[in-house]
Amino acid sequence: MSGSVPLPPAIDSMTLLAAAVVVHDRDADRVVLLRRGPRAKFGRGLWDLPVGKSDPGEPVTETAVRELREETGLVVDPADLTLAHVVHGAVGAESPGGFLTVIFTAHRWRGTLVNAEPRKHSEVRWLPTGDLPRDVVFSTDAVLHRCLTGDVGVTLHGWG
Repeated sequence: MSGSVPLPPAIDSMTLLAAAVVVHDRDADRVVLLRRGPRAKFGRGLWDLPVGKSDPGEPVTETAVRELREETGLVVDPADLTLAHVVHGAVGAESPGGFLTVIFTAHRWRGTLVNAEPRKHSEVRWLPTGDLPRDVVFSTDAVLHRCLTGDVGVTLHGWG
């Protein structure tokens, strides 16, 4: 028997919760971005924020802190996160019921930036806010601009 097994309707229609962090070094006016690797489930070769899915029962702030550490080696205290933006997608690569990504900013962190998941990402870098790449996942460039200017809001993706 080939093909995928269909999910029950209750699971298939669930919205995936994810969190991302804009780590902003105000002194150098730069942010952390990662480039998705050749085996990425979506956005291969594109730049993105450190982002990942929430584990069941995990507060979204803990998701943000965990994913940032797992992907970049940087450590942020949840108390240092500021709500910056929300992206609500109609459909995602692993979420036919859509996704909701809560994006935080952080201006304080510990650690040294590393590509902690080289199987997922081809590179992780500090990039100047005035010279951000255009080859980004979804509207990361526009979302970053909104986050950095304090324009808290919602971006809808794929809702027609």
